[in-house]
Amino acid sequence: MKQRRIGWWVLVFALALPPATGAQPIPDPFADVPIGERFNGRADAVMLQGFHWRSHEPVRTAAGTAKSWYRVVRENAEVIRDAGFDYVWLPPPSESAAAEGYMPSQWYDLDSRYGTREELEAAIGALAPVKALADVVVNHRVGRATSRADFEEPAFADNAAAVTRNDECGCGTGEQEAGPDASVPFARDLDHFNPSVREEVVKWLRFLREDVGFAGWRYDLVKGYPGRFVRVYNEATQPELSVGEYWDDGSRQAVVDWIDATRGRSMAFDFPTRHLLRRAIQGRDFAALKTIDGKPTGVIGWWAAMSVTFLDNHDTQHGHFNQHFSGAEVLQGYAYVLTHPGIPCVFWTHFFDWGGENTAKIARLIAVRKRGGLHRGSTVDIRAADEGRYAAIVDGAVAVKIGPGPWDPGGGWRVAVDGHDFAVWERQ
Repeated sequence: MKQRRIGWWVLVFALALPPATGAQPIPDPFADVPIGERFNGRADAVMLQGFHWRSHEPVRTAAGTAKSWYRVVRENAEVIRDAGFDYVWLPPPSESAAAEGYMPSQWYDLDSRYGTREELEAAIGALAPVKALADVVVNHRVGRATSRADFEEPAFADNAAAVTRNDECGCGTGEQEAGPDASVPFARDLDHFNPSVREEVVKWLRFLREDVGFAGWRYDLVKGYPGRFVRVYNEATQPELSVGEYWDDGSRQAVVDWIDATRGRSMAFDFPTRHLLRRAIQGRDFAALKTIDGKPTGVIGWWAAMSVTFLDNHDTQHGHFNQHFSGAEVLQGYAYVLTHPGIPCVFWTHFFDWGGENTAKIARLIAVRKRGGLHRGSTVDIRAADEGRYAAIVDGAVAVKIGPGPWDPGGGWRVAVDGHDFAVWERQ
C-alpha cells in the first residue's frame, strides 16, 4: 500500500508539472496582454551588425584561396570582444534564392552563401561571451523549386493557405495581407493569422536557439505583418534581445506604435533618429535633434529602452538607397549614438573597413560609454541644438559636442575622444 501511495503522488505531481519547453503552447496572438519592456537585452549593451551587403561573396585570401563570411567573423571574434560589443547581428542563416539571404526557401538548410552550418556554429562559438542574433525573415518565403508555394523544410499544413490571398502569385488562399507595407513581389507573403505558419515559425526559432546557438532575433521587414505576431514568437522562444526593422524615417509615432503592437516584447531600430541625425550633420543645423520640451527627437525621445540606434546598415549602404553617412560624418554620428540612450548598433563596414583611425575611435567611444555607465535608458541634458552645433551631457557622466560651432562642458572634464567637428568628454 505504501509503495502504491507513493507512486500515486508521483503521478499527480508529474501531471501538475508544466509541459517541456518544446511542447509549450504557442501564445494566443489575440489575447489582451499588458504592455511591458521585455526581450531588450542588457541595458548597457552595444551591438555590431556583423555583415554588409556584399558579405555573401567569397573573401579572397593573400594566397588566392576563398573563405566564407562566417570564417571572417570567426577570425575577428577576438577583435569584436575586445572592442566591447555585446551582441553581433549575423546575416539570414537559411538557404535563399537571393544571395544576400532575404528570399529564404528551406529554413532548416543552414548552408548558405555566407558559409556552412558548421562554419556558422563555429563563428557563434568563437564570439562567446558575445551573443549572436539571427536575421529572421518570416514576412515572405519562396518555394523549394519555384517562387510559388511549393514549401519544404518545413512545409505548412496547407501551403496555399499559408500564403496571403492577395499575394501577387495568385496561389494563396489565406487571409488578406495585414501589414502597412506587406507586399513583396519577389516572394510569397506568409499569412501569420494561419496557426500552421505560427507553429512552424516558432519551431524554427527554437531550433535556431537550442540547436544552433543564437541568443536573439533581428526581424526583417516587420511592416509586412502585425506586431502582435512578433510578441507571440518572442514569448514562445524567449530571446535575450529582439529588434524589428520597421523602416519609417519620418514618423517616430509609427515606430512606437509597432512596439506597442508587440506589447513591448520587441525593440525597434530607430530610423527617425538616424534620419534626423544624418540631416543635421550634413546640413550643419542641429535644431531638429531637440524637441520643444528639451528631449531628443526620434524614438529615443519617447521610448529609449526599446530603441536600437544606428547610422548605416546593409540596406542604406547599398546603392539603391543612397542614404549612407560619408567621410567625417561617420565618427560625428557615432559620437552621438554611442553617448545617447537606446542600444547603439555599429555597422561592420564602419568599424572594420574604414581604416585604423575609425576602428580605434569607435572602440574608444564604446569604452567611454561603458566607463560612464551609459545605458538604453540614460538621461540626456541637451545644452545646445542650433545652427552649427549640438551639445549634451548624458547621465552627468559624459559630455558630447558635434558640429563646427564652439562648446565645451567647462571645468572638471577631460577630452576622451575627438576628431573633425566632434568631441566627447568624461568627468575627471
